Amino acid sequence: MERYTADRLRVMAFEEHVRARPAMYFGVDRDSAALPTEVLQRVAWDAMHRRDGTRGQISVTITSDLGFTVEDERPHSADERGRPLPGFFGSLLDEDRWAPAAAAALSVRTVIEVWLDGLGYRQELAGAVPTGPWVECPAPRPYGTRTAFHLDPTYVGPGEAIAWALRPEELQEEGCETHPSPATFSIRDLRRGADGSAGE
Repeated sequence: MERYTADRLRVMAFEEHVRARPAMYFGVDRDSAALPTEVLQRVAWDAMHRRDGTRGQISVTITSDLGFTVEDERPHSADERGRPLPGFFGSLLDEDRWAPAAAAALSVRTVIEVWLDGLGYRQELAGAVPTGPWVECPAPRPYGTRTAFHLDPTYVGPGEAIAWALRPEELQEEGCETHPSPATFSIRDLRRGADGSAGE
C-alpha cells in the first residue's frame, strides 16, 4: 500500500481547484457541453435561496452563449455602519455564496453590484479576484445583488453554450419544493429577444 506524507501534498488555490474539478461545484466535468448551463443553474439556485431557508424573487438574463446575469433581492452581509463586508478574496462576492464565487473562477470577467439600504457598490473581478476596490454606483432598489458573468471561452471549449429556450423550472434543483416561500422569476434570453416567466 502506497503511503502519503505531508511533503507530497499540495494545497490548491480556490480558482485552481474549481477549474481542476468543476464537477464538485457544478455536477459536470469540463468536457461536458452542459457545463455553461449547469453554472447558470447553480448561481440561480444560490440567489433564490435565502439564509433563513425561504426563497426570494430573482431574475435571469442570458446575454450571450457564455454570458449571463442573475439579480436577487437578498441583502448582502454588512458591517455595523451598513457597508458591505468583504467576501471572497476581499471582494463583493458574499462569503456565504459559494456558487457565484465558483462561477467567477470559470469566468474571464465578473461584475457584481450590491445594494444596501439604498446605496450601491460595484466591483469588477478577473476570475474570482478583484481588479480593484469597489466603487459607489446607483442603487435601483434598497437591497439586492446583481452579478454578471462572462465564462472563459478557452475553458469551456469551442461551440459550448448556455442551453437555448430555458424555462425557470429547468433552473431548479431537487428540494426546491420543501421551502415554504414561493419564488417567481423570469428568464430573458437576449440572444433572440425571448422572455419567459413562471412561478414555482
